[in-house]
Amino acid sequence: MSFFESVGRSAIHQVEYVGALAVQFWRGLKFAIRVNPFGARRLRWKRMTLQMAEIGVRSLPVVCLVSGATGMIMALQSGAELRKFGAMEAVVNLVGTSMTRELGPLIAAIVVIGRSGSAISAEVATMVVTEEVDALRAMAVDPIDFVLAPKYLAMLAMLPCLTVAGVFSGILAGGVFTYFALDLTLLMYLRRTAEILLLRDIVSGLVKALVFGSIIVHVGCLEGFRVTGGPEGVGRSTTGAVVKSIFLVIGADLVCTAFFYFFWR
Repeated sequence: MSFFESVGRSAIHQVEYVGALAVQFWRGLKFAIRVNPFGARRLRWKRMTLQMAEIGVRSLPVVCLVSGATGMIMALQSGAELRKFGAMEAVVNLVGTSMTRELGPLIAAIVVIGRSGSAISAEVATMVVTEEVDALRAMAVDPIDFVLAPKYLAMLAMLPCLTVAGVFSGILAGGVFTYFALDLTLLMYLRRTAEILLLRDIVSGLVKALVFGSIIVHVGCLEGFRVTGGPEGVGRSTTGAVVKSIFLVIGADLVCTAFFYFFWR
C-alpha cells in the first residue's frame, strides 16, 4: 500500500466515523426526548437516575479535588509573575475567568472521560460480545433507546453540575492564596470574583459542558457498539473511547472558544 493510499483510507475512515457519530447523535436525541417518568418508558427513567448517581455523585470528589489543585497552581504561578509588575490583584481576575470559561468544564470532562466514559464503552462492548444487544434487537427494542438515551440524559444533567462544582472549588482554592498573599478575606475575594465575571463567562462554560457531555456519551457508545472479538476487543474499544473522547473534547473546546470570542464579546 502506497503512502497516498494509506492517507486516503485513513481520511475516509475518519469521515465515516464522524458521520456515524452524527447519525447516532440524531437518533439518540429523538429517543432521549421521549424518556419521562410517567410514560411507557419508566424503565429508561430509572436507568437514567442510576446513571446520574454513577456519573455525577461518584465523580464529584475527584472533580473538586483536581479543580481545587488546578486553581491553587494557577494562583501560585500567576502570582509569581504578576508580583514582578505589582499587579497581584489581577490574580483574582485570572483565576475566576480561567476556571469559569475554560478549565472548569475541561477538567470535569476529562475526569468523567477517565471514570465514566471508559465504563460506558466497556459496558456497551460487553453487551455486544455477550449478544445482549442482539437479544434487544430480537425483541424489537432499539439499543439506542434502551442503552444510549438514559446515559445521554444523565450526562447532560450531571456534567454541568460537575462543572459548577469544579469551578467553585478552583475559585475557592485561589481564594486561599489571596488570603495569605494579599490579606484578602474570603468574602471580599468572592465578591470581587462575582464582579469581574460576566454572563458570557458562565454561559460559555455551561455550553461547553453540554457539548463535552454529548461527545463523551456518543463516542463511548459508538466504540462499544462497534466492538469485535472477545475480551481483547472490549479493551481496545475502551482505550479507543478514552483517546477519541479526549481528542474530540479538546477540538470542541477550541471551536466553542473561537465562537464565543468572535461572536459574543
